[in-house]
Amino acid sequence: MIDQDFSMPNSEQLNTNLFNQFNKILKTEKFNQTDHFFDRFENTYIDEKNIPEISDIKKAVIQRASYLLGTDVAKLKCGFWFNAMNSGQKTSLHHHDENDELLSCVYYIRIPKNSGDLILHENQTITTVHPKEGLLVMFSPNIPHEVTPNNSDDMRLAVAFNIGPVDND
Repeated sequence: MIDQDFSMPNSEQLNTNLFNQFNKILKTEKFNQTDHFFDRFENTYIDEKNIPEISDIKKAVIQRASYLLGTDVAKLKCGFWFNAMNSGQKTSLHHHDENDELLSCVYYIRIPKNSGDLILHENQTITTVHPKEGLLVMFSPNIPHEVTPNNSDDMRLAVAFNIGPVDND
């Protein structure tokens, strides 16, 4: 399942704020990075309290996931991380089917021209998503995916989400 039929309304100001806040946080120690491949960290984690601009997107992600999964929003949770790609960088082929994920998602914050496409490898079908700012793409966590190289001179910034069931412990 691949869903790319939703865009955040009025995303221009939201994306500008997120991009500026992300860059501001990178000048502090309020983040953690993991998965160092091809001379970059693929995942940048920032606590939600340090980047409150993410809350509107997180809410939209949960609502869209609820609709697609046919379940109540109260039964879903999501974690997120930022994916920044500078010129010449790419994201390696991977999947998110590791824990209790029900859906994976990417939201595009800043997408310069020629900054890379999302490639989804679903069985024998390859789907290429040409990202645009404000677009939200959801897909099954078991679908291997990658991002082609950023051939622009500017940073490409997206935020990824994994949606799973709320723990009932």
